[in-house]
Amino acid sequence: MRSSWGRQVVYSIFGESHGTGIGITIHHLPSGFKPDFDRIRSELDRRKPGTGIHATSRKETDEYEIISGVLNGTLTGAPLTLFFPNSDTRSKDYLNLAVTPRPSHADYTAHIKYDGFNDGRGGGHFSGRLTAPMVFAGALVTQLLEKLGVSIGSRISRMGLVEDYPQTLDERLINRIASGELKALTLPFLSEDAREDANTLLTHLRKKGDSIGGQIELCITGVPVGWGEPIFDSLESSISHLMFSVPGVKAIEFGAGTEFAKMKGSEANDPWIQKEGHIETTTNHSGGINGGISNGMPLQFKVTFRPISSISIPQKTVNLETGRAEILEVKGRHDPCIVPRACPVVEAVTAIALLEAMLDQQIQEKEVWR
Repeated sequence: MRSSWGRQVVYSIFGESHGTGIGITIHHLPSGFKPDFDRIRSELDRRKPGTGIHATSRKETDEYEIISGVLNGTLTGAPLTLFFPNSDTRSKDYLNLAVTPRPSHADYTAHIKYDGFNDGRGGGHFSGRLTAPMVFAGALVTQLLEKLGVSIGSRISRMGLVEDYPQTLDERLINRIASGELKALTLPFLSEDAREDANTLLTHLRKKGDSIGGQIELCITGVPVGWGEPIFDSLESSISHLMFSVPGVKAIEFGAGTEFAKMKGSEANDPWIQKEGHIETTTNHSGGINGGISNGMPLQFKVTFRPISSISIPQKTVNLETGRAEILEVKGRHDPCIVPRACPVVEAVTAIALLEAMLDQQIQEKEVWR
Protein backbone atom coordinates (compact mmCIF):
# COMPACT_ATOMS: atom_id res chain seq x y z
CA MET A 1 0.00 0.00 0.00
CA ARG A 2 1.22 3.48 -0.81
CA SER A 3 0.39 5.44 2.31
CA SER A 4 3.03 8.17 2.07
CA TRP A 5 2.95 11.62 0.47
CA GLY A 6 5.21 14.65 0.08
CA ARG A 7 8.59 15.79 -1.19
CA GLN A 8 9.72 18.54 1.17
CA VAL A 9 7.88 17.13 4.18
CA VAL A 10 6.94 13.44 3.94
CA TYR A 11 3.92 11.95 5.73
CA SER A 12 3.44 8.18 6.22
CA ILE A 13 0.21 6.88 7.79
CA PHE A 14 -0.08 3.37 9.26
CA GLY A 15 -2.57 1.13 11.04
CA GLU A 16 -6.15 -0.15 10.70
CA SER A 17 -9.45 0.85 12.23
CA HIS A 18 -9.74 -2.19 14.52
CA GLY A 19 -6.08 -3.07 14.85
CA THR A 20 -3.85 -2.18 17.80
CA GLY A 21 -3.81 1.41 16.71
CA ILE A 22 -3.04 3.93 14.00
CA GLY A 23 -0.39 6.59 13.57
CA ILE A 24 1.81 8.73 11.40
CA THR A 25 5.49 9.47 10.82
CA ILE A 26 6.41 12.94 9.51
CA HIS A 27 9.88 13.52 8.06
CA HIS A 28 11.77 16.84 7.59
CA LEU A 29 9.91 19.07 10.05
CA PRO A 30 12.00 22.03 11.28
CA SER A 31 14.01 21.57 14.46
CA GLY A 32 13.42 24.13 17.18
CA PHE A 33 9.71 24.69 16.46
CA LYS A 34 7.40 24.49 19.49
CA PRO A 35 3.93 23.32 18.40
CA ASP A 36 0.91 24.34 20.45
CA PHE A 37 -0.29 20.85 21.39
CA ASP A 38 -3.44 22.25 23.04
CA ARG A 39 -4.54 23.61 19.67
CA ILE A 40 -3.77 20.28 18.03
CA ARG A 41 -5.90 18.63 20.72
CA SER A 42 -8.85 20.92 19.92
CA GLU A 43 -8.66 19.99 16.22
CA LEU A 44 -8.62 16.29 17.07
CA ASP A 45 -11.67 16.84 19.28
CA ARG A 46 -13.57 18.34 16.34
CA ARG A 47 -12.94 15.17 14.33
CA LYS A 48 -13.13 12.38 16.91
CA PRO A 49 -16.02 9.90 16.97
CA GLY A 50 -18.74 10.40 19.54
CA THR A 51 -18.71 14.19 19.07
CA GLY A 52 -22.19 15.66 18.65
CA ILE A 53 -25.61 14.06 19.01
CA HIS A 54 -25.61 12.79 15.41
CA ALA A 55 -22.12 11.26 15.36
CA THR A 56 -21.28 7.57 15.61
CA SER A 57 -21.48 6.23 19.17
CA ARG A 58 -17.96 4.78 18.89
CA LYS A 59 -15.95 6.40 21.65
CA GLU A 60 -12.30 7.03 20.85
CA THR A 61 -10.54 9.67 22.89
CA ASP A 62 -7.92 10.16 20.16
CA GLU A 63 -5.27 10.36 22.85
CA TYR A 64 -1.86 9.74 21.30
CA GLU A 65 1.68 8.89 22.28
CA ILE A 66 4.62 10.70 20.70
CA ILE A 67 7.25 8.05 19.96
CA SER A 68 10.00 10.27 18.53
CA GLY A 69 10.79 13.72 17.20
CA VAL A 70 9.80 15.87 20.20
CA LEU A 71 11.88 16.73 23.27
CA ASN A 72 10.67 19.13 25.96
CA GLY A 73 7.79 20.19 23.71
CA THR A 74 10.13 21.13 20.84
CA LEU A 75 10.65 19.45 17.47
CA THR A 76 14.10 17.86 17.37
CA GLY A 77 14.37 17.52 13.58
CA ALA A 78 14.18 13.72 13.78
CA PRO A 79 11.15 11.99 12.22
CA LEU A 80 8.07 12.77 14.29
CA THR A 81 6.15 9.55 14.99
CA LEU A 82 2.97 9.30 17.03
CA PHE A 83 0.59 6.46 17.84
CA PHE A 84 -3.16 6.51 18.51
CA PRO A 85 -4.26 3.29 20.29
CA ASN A 86 -7.66 1.88 19.32
CA SER A 87 -9.86 1.17 22.32
CA ASP A 88 -13.58 1.06 21.44
CA THR A 89 -13.77 -1.60 18.71
CA ARG A 90 -16.58 -4.08 18.01
CA SER A 91 -15.08 -6.23 15.31
CA LYS A 92 -17.92 -8.78 15.47
CA ASP A 93 -20.16 -6.19 13.78
CA TYR A 94 -18.00 -6.51 10.65
CA LEU A 95 -17.32 -10.25 10.38
CA ASN A 96 -19.96 -10.82 7.69
CA LEU A 97 -18.56 -8.02 5.50
CA ALA A 98 -15.56 -10.15 4.56
CA VAL A 99 -17.82 -12.20 2.29
CA THR A 100 -20.82 -9.87 1.80
CA PRO A 101 -19.32 -6.48 0.84
CA ARG A 102 -21.16 -3.25 1.48
CA PRO A 103 -22.47 -1.56 -1.67
CA SER A 104 -20.22 1.37 -2.71
CA HIS A 105 -17.67 0.60 0.03
CA ALA A 106 -14.04 -0.51 -0.40
CA ASP A 107 -14.88 -3.98 1.01
CA TYR A 108 -15.03 -5.60 -2.43
CA THR A 109 -12.23 -3.74 -4.21
CA ALA A 110 -9.81 -4.21 -1.28
CA HIS A 111 -10.72 -7.92 -1.07
CA ILE A 112 -9.82 -8.43 -4.73
CA LYS A 113 -6.71 -6.21 -4.75
CA TYR A 114 -5.18 -7.84 -1.64
CA ASP A 115 -6.36 -11.41 -2.33
CA GLY A 116 -8.62 -11.41 0.72
CA PHE A 117 -5.77 -10.82 3.17
CA ASN A 118 -6.70 -7.22 3.99
CA ASP A 119 -8.04 -6.36 7.45
CA GLY A 120 -11.65 -5.39 6.72
CA ARG A 121 -12.76 -4.83 10.33
CA GLY A 122 -14.27 -1.38 10.56
CA GLY A 123 -12.95 -0.63 7.07
CA GLY A 124 -9.36 -1.47 8.04
CA HIS A 125 -6.85 0.85 6.36
CA PHE A 126 -9.70 2.39 4.33
CA SER A 127 -11.52 3.65 7.43
CA GLY A 128 -12.23 7.25 8.31
CA ARG A 129 -10.41 6.41 11.55
CA LEU A 130 -7.19 7.00 9.60
CA THR A 131 -8.06 10.70 9.31
CA ALA A 132 -7.05 11.26 12.96
CA PRO A 133 -3.30 11.31 12.15
CA MET A 134 -4.09 13.48 9.11
CA VAL A 135 -5.69 16.03 11.44
CA PHE A 136 -2.70 15.94 13.80
CA ALA A 137 -0.32 16.60 10.93
CA GLY A 138 -2.49 19.35 9.45
CA ALA A 139 -3.02 21.07 12.80
CA LEU A 140 0.74 21.13 13.34
CA VAL A 141 1.70 22.49 9.93
CA THR A 142 -1.14 25.04 10.10
CA GLN A 143 0.85 26.69 12.88
CA LEU A 144 3.85 26.99 10.55
CA LEU A 145 1.65 28.58 7.86
CA GLU A 146 0.21 31.04 10.36
CA LYS A 147 3.70 32.46 10.84
CA LEU A 148 3.24 33.79 7.28
CA GLY A 149 -0.28 35.07 7.94
CA VAL A 150 -2.17 32.19 6.28
CA SER A 151 -5.58 31.35 7.79
CA ILE A 152 -7.62 28.26 6.87
CA GLY A 153 -11.29 27.74 7.67
CA SER A 154 -14.33 25.88 6.39
CA ARG A 155 -18.09 25.74 6.54
CA ILE A 156 -20.75 23.25 5.52
CA SER A 157 -22.24 24.71 2.33
CA ARG A 158 -24.74 21.92 1.68
CA MET A 159 -26.16 18.82 3.35
CA GLY A 160 -28.72 17.07 1.21
CA LEU A 161 -31.26 19.74 0.30
CA VAL A 162 -30.16 22.00 3.16
CA GLU A 163 -28.09 24.88 1.75
CA ASP A 164 -26.10 27.57 3.52
CA TYR A 165 -25.58 31.05 2.08
CA PRO A 166 -24.69 30.87 -1.65
CA GLN A 167 -21.17 30.43 -3.00
CA THR A 168 -20.65 34.06 -4.04
CA LEU A 169 -19.47 35.35 -0.69
CA ASP A 170 -18.54 38.90 0.14
CA GLU A 171 -15.22 39.67 1.82
CA ARG A 172 -16.79 39.80 5.27
CA LEU A 173 -18.14 36.24 5.00
CA ILE A 174 -14.88 34.92 3.54
CA ASN A 175 -13.02 36.35 6.52
CA ARG A 176 -15.57 34.84 8.94
CA ILE A 177 -14.91 31.38 7.52
CA ALA A 178 -11.12 31.73 7.26
CA SER A 179 -10.88 33.07 10.82
CA GLY A 180 -12.04 29.75 12.27
CA GLU A 181 -15.08 31.36 13.84
CA LEU A 182 -17.18 28.26 13.04
CA LYS A 183 -14.81 25.71 14.60
CA ALA A 184 -16.78 25.62 17.86
CA LEU A 185 -20.02 24.61 16.10
CA THR A 186 -21.05 20.96 15.73
CA LEU A 187 -22.84 21.93 12.49
CA PRO A 188 -20.66 24.73 11.07
CA PHE A 189 -23.12 26.46 8.75
CA LEU A 190 -22.99 30.26 8.57
CA SER A 191 -26.79 30.37 8.63
CA GLU A 192 -28.58 29.53 11.87
CA ASP A 193 -31.64 28.43 9.84
CA ALA A 194 -29.47 25.95 7.93
CA ARG A 195 -28.12 24.55 11.20
CA GLU A 196 -31.65 23.94 12.47
CA ASP A 197 -32.76 22.34 9.19
CA ALA A 198 -29.68 20.10 9.12
CA ASN A 199 -30.31 19.01 12.70
CA THR A 200 -33.86 18.01 11.78
CA LEU A 201 -32.61 16.15 8.69
CA LEU A 202 -29.98 14.18 10.63
CA THR A 203 -32.48 13.22 13.33
CA HIS A 204 -34.81 11.84 10.65
CA LEU A 205 -32.01 9.92 8.89
CA ARG A 206 -30.76 8.34 12.11
CA LYS A 207 -34.25 7.01 12.85
CA LYS A 208 -34.52 5.62 9.31
CA GLY A 209 -31.03 4.08 9.33
CA ASP A 210 -30.05 6.06 6.23
CA SER A 211 -27.30 8.56 5.40
CA ILE A 212 -26.83 11.77 3.39
CA GLY A 213 -24.01 13.44 1.48
CA GLY A 214 -22.85 17.01 1.73
CA GLN A 215 -20.40 19.69 0.69
CA ILE A 216 -17.76 21.70 2.53
CA GLU A 217 -16.42 25.05 1.33
CA LEU A 218 -12.92 26.13 2.31
CA CYS A 219 -11.68 29.71 2.43
CA ILE A 220 -7.99 30.46 2.90
CA THR A 221 -6.66 33.98 3.30
CA GLY A 222 -3.10 35.28 3.41
CA VAL A 223 -1.64 33.06 0.66
CA PRO A 224 0.80 35.27 -1.29
CA VAL A 225 1.15 35.36 -5.06
CA GLY A 226 3.37 32.61 -6.48
CA TRP A 227 2.63 29.36 -4.62
CA GLY A 228 2.19 26.31 -6.85
CA GLU A 229 4.18 24.70 -9.65
CA PRO A 230 2.57 24.61 -13.12
CA ILE A 231 1.47 21.38 -14.82
CA PHE A 232 1.88 18.35 -12.52
CA ASP A 233 2.23 20.15 -9.18
CA SER A 234 -0.20 23.00 -9.68
CA LEU A 235 -1.85 24.23 -6.50
CA GLU A 236 -5.13 22.64 -7.63
CA SER A 237 -3.31 19.35 -8.35
CA SER A 238 -1.66 19.15 -4.93
CA ILE A 239 -4.79 20.08 -3.00
CA SER A 240 -6.94 17.70 -5.04
CA HIS A 241 -4.45 14.83 -4.70
CA LEU A 242 -4.60 15.06 -0.93
CA MET A 243 -8.33 15.76 -0.80
CA PHE A 244 -9.08 12.49 -2.56
CA SER A 245 -7.11 10.65 0.12
CA VAL A 246 -9.95 11.53 2.51
CA PRO A 247 -12.53 8.70 2.59
CA GLY A 248 -15.84 9.67 1.00
CA VAL A 249 -14.62 12.60 -1.11
CA LYS A 250 -16.04 12.39 -4.64
CA ALA A 251 -15.63 15.89 -6.11
CA ILE A 252 -13.71 19.13 -5.72
CA GLU A 253 -14.32 22.42 -7.53
CA PHE A 254 -12.27 25.61 -7.34
CA GLY A 255 -13.87 29.04 -7.47
CA ALA A 256 -16.99 29.00 -9.64
CA GLY A 257 -16.31 25.32 -10.38
CA THR A 258 -19.05 23.65 -12.42
CA GLU A 259 -20.79 27.01 -12.81
CA PHE A 260 -18.09 27.92 -15.35
CA ALA A 261 -19.96 25.71 -17.83
CA LYS A 262 -22.80 28.29 -17.86
CA MET A 263 -20.64 31.42 -18.08
CA LYS A 264 -19.25 33.56 -20.89
CA GLY A 265 -15.63 34.68 -20.73
CA SER A 266 -16.83 38.22 -20.03
CA GLU A 267 -18.65 36.88 -16.96
CA ALA A 268 -16.02 34.40 -15.76
CA ASN A 269 -12.91 36.59 -15.97
CA ASP A 270 -11.73 38.32 -12.78
CA PRO A 271 -10.68 41.93 -13.65
CA TRP A 272 -7.39 43.14 -12.15
CA ILE A 273 -7.35 46.39 -10.18
CA GLN A 274 -4.85 48.36 -8.13
CA LYS A 275 -5.96 48.68 -4.51
CA GLU A 276 -4.03 50.17 -1.61
CA GLY A 277 -0.66 49.59 -3.25
CA HIS A 278 -1.19 46.04 -4.49
CA ILE A 279 -2.98 44.25 -7.32
CA GLU A 280 -6.12 42.20 -6.74
CA THR A 281 -9.27 41.20 -8.59
CA THR A 282 -12.78 42.60 -8.34
CA THR A 283 -14.29 39.09 -8.39
CA ASN A 284 -12.87 35.70 -7.45
CA HIS A 285 -14.40 33.21 -9.88
CA SER A 286 -10.97 31.55 -10.22
CA GLY A 287 -10.85 30.79 -6.49
CA GLY A 288 -7.50 32.52 -5.99
CA ILE A 289 -5.54 30.41 -8.51
CA ASN A 290 -4.43 31.16 -12.09
CA GLY A 291 -2.29 28.74 -14.08
CA GLY A 292 -1.92 26.52 -11.03
CA ILE A 293 -0.33 29.40 -9.08
CA SER A 294 -1.87 31.42 -6.25
CA ASN A 295 -2.79 34.95 -7.36
CA GLY A 296 -3.02 36.61 -3.94
CA MET A 297 -6.81 36.45 -3.62
CA PRO A 298 -8.47 34.14 -1.07
CA LEU A 299 -8.38 30.49 -2.05
CA GLN A 300 -11.94 29.17 -2.35
CA PHE A 301 -13.00 25.66 -3.23
CA LYS A 302 -15.71 23.13 -2.40
CA VAL A 303 -15.35 19.46 -1.54
CA THR A 304 -18.26 17.05 -1.99
CA PHE A 305 -18.72 13.91 0.12
CA ARG A 306 -20.86 10.97 -0.88
CA PRO A 307 -23.36 9.56 1.68
CA ILE A 308 -21.81 7.02 4.04
CA SER A 309 -22.28 3.55 2.54
CA SER A 310 -22.75 1.83 5.92
CA ILE A 311 -26.52 2.07 6.41
CA SER A 312 -28.90 -0.30 8.20
CA ILE A 313 -31.49 -0.26 5.41
CA PRO A 314 -31.46 -3.65 3.59
CA GLN A 315 -29.33 -3.57 0.41
CA LYS A 316 -28.46 -6.06 -2.32
CA THR A 317 -25.00 -7.62 -2.31
CA VAL A 318 -23.27 -10.84 -3.41
CA ASN A 319 -21.74 -13.51 -1.20
CA LEU A 320 -18.11 -13.74 -2.39
CA GLU A 321 -17.83 -17.38 -1.28
CA THR A 322 -21.02 -18.75 -2.84
CA GLY A 323 -21.54 -16.22 -5.64
CA ARG A 324 -25.18 -15.94 -4.64
CA ALA A 325 -27.21 -12.78 -4.11
CA GLU A 326 -27.83 -11.77 -0.50
CA ILE A 327 -29.52 -8.97 1.39
CA LEU A 328 -27.19 -7.04 3.69
CA GLU A 329 -28.20 -5.03 6.74
CA VAL A 330 -25.11 -3.27 8.08
CA LYS A 331 -24.58 -3.40 11.82
CA GLY A 332 -22.20 -1.21 13.76
CA ARG A 333 -22.04 2.46 14.70
CA HIS A 334 -21.99 5.01 11.90
CA ASP A 335 -22.64 8.71 11.28
CA PRO A 336 -25.73 9.62 9.21
CA CYS A 337 -23.49 12.26 7.61
CA ILE A 338 -19.71 12.47 7.81
CA VAL A 339 -19.49 16.11 6.70
CA PRO A 340 -19.56 17.81 10.15
CA ARG A 341 -16.60 15.73 11.39
CA ALA A 342 -14.85 16.06 8.01
CA CYS A 343 -14.38 19.84 8.29
CA PRO A 344 -11.16 19.59 10.36
CA VAL A 345 -9.93 16.83 8.03
CA VAL A 346 -10.25 18.87 4.82
CA GLU A 347 -8.70 21.87 6.57
CA ALA A 348 -5.79 19.65 7.64
CA VAL A 349 -5.01 18.20 4.21
CA THR A 350 -5.30 21.71 2.73
CA ALA A 351 -2.65 22.90 5.18
CA ILE A 352 -0.39 19.98 4.22
CA ALA A 353 -0.69 20.88 0.52
CA LEU A 354 -0.06 24.57 1.18
CA LEU A 355 3.02 23.88 3.29
CA GLU A 356 4.49 21.87 0.40
CA ALA A 357 3.76 24.75 -1.99
CA MET A 358 5.29 27.24 0.46
CA LEU A 359 8.48 25.19 0.78
CA ASP A 360 8.76 24.75 -3.00
CA GLN A 361 8.59 28.52 -3.32
CA GLN A 362 11.08 29.14 -0.50
CA ILE A 363 13.57 26.75 -2.09
CA GLN A 364 13.15 28.57 -5.39
CA GLU A 365 13.75 31.88 -3.62
CA LYS A 366 16.63 30.35 -1.60
CA GLU A 367 14.93 31.09 1.71
CA VAL A 368 15.06 28.88 4.82
CA TRP A 369 12.46 27.66 7.29
CA ARG A 370 12.70 30.57 9.67
